[in-house]
Amino acid sequence: MKNPLTPRYSTLMPLLLALAVASSAEEKPEKVSSEGARANFARPVVLAADDVRAFPEAPAGFSSPRANAAHGRLERFEYASSVTGKQRAANVYLPPGYSAERKYPVLYLLHGIGGNEYEWTGYVHADTILDNLIADGKATPMIVVLSNGRALPDDRPPPPDRVFTPENAAGFAKFERDLFDCLIPAIDKKYPTLSDREHRAIAGLSMGGGQSLNFGLSHLDTFAWIGGFSSAPNTKPPAELLPDPAAARERIKLLYLSCGNKDGLINVSQGVHVYLKEHGVPHVWNVDDHSHDGESWGNNLYYFAQKIFR
Repeated sequence: MKNPLTPRYSTLMPLLLALAVASSAEEKPEKVSSEGARANFARPVVLAADDVRAFPEAPAGFSSPRANAAHGRLERFEYASSVTGKQRAANVYLPPGYSAERKYPVLYLLHGIGGNEYEWTGYVHADTILDNLIADGKATPMIVVLSNGRALPDDRPPPPDRVFTPENAAGFAKFERDLFDCLIPAIDKKYPTLSDREHRAIAGLSMGGGQSLNFGLSHLDTFAWIGGFSSAPNTKPPAELLPDPAAARERIKLLYLSCGNKDGLINVSQGVHVYLKEHGVPHVWNVDDHSHDGESWGNNLYYFAQKIFR
């Protein structure tokens, strides 16, 4: 499927990364601003002794198409949204060898504050990463829903000067109800999904990482596998994310946190990691050598995808 936003990404991504948001506590949509984003991203990175790699760098070529690997396909999916009052769209990755006669687990993959449903494929090449992992027998064949996490009547990525506004940020908070009330039921109706919590995962990058932690950890009846990559400060405070650590220990199959050691957002994920460690909640904590960038997100998707649905 052609990505109509590829030129836009090559133009906007350096600016969006330079403006990435960071804070030690949840940043409410009404408090989001470009000035705050710049100041927060400029925070010095202070590493603790256990802020280290859990995995090596992904192997060379992990995100490049291979002639000997079967390819999945991307298709456009539209659904009615009671949140926006309009039809909304997502992209859906169907794995190599997809058959309507077989049921599949589902990964919901969420984008950052300046992106949309094309960010994971256009910038990180998530579909190619999955093709290669499935071809090597390292990942379970899965359906991946690449949603638009901005639940607004006009859900297009805003121009650069409107990315860090209360209005744009509010759309990401509103996506919670769009996801649970509209998108997940529509996906389960259209595709042959395994619709129990053990076969449903959610993960995201930056703003989408915060969404994934917020939505996944507060809905453990829906998701058993949760990943936050370079999570932004829309992430709720740790005690609010997991008020009952004992229940989380019993129900979570995988909780995966990552961030780069050159990323000003790292204090957000550090705070979650420390809370989980203090309360004995098993999790992966991977601090790689990247900044707030596609290399980090691709590397962590590479490892996250190998661990889910196992």
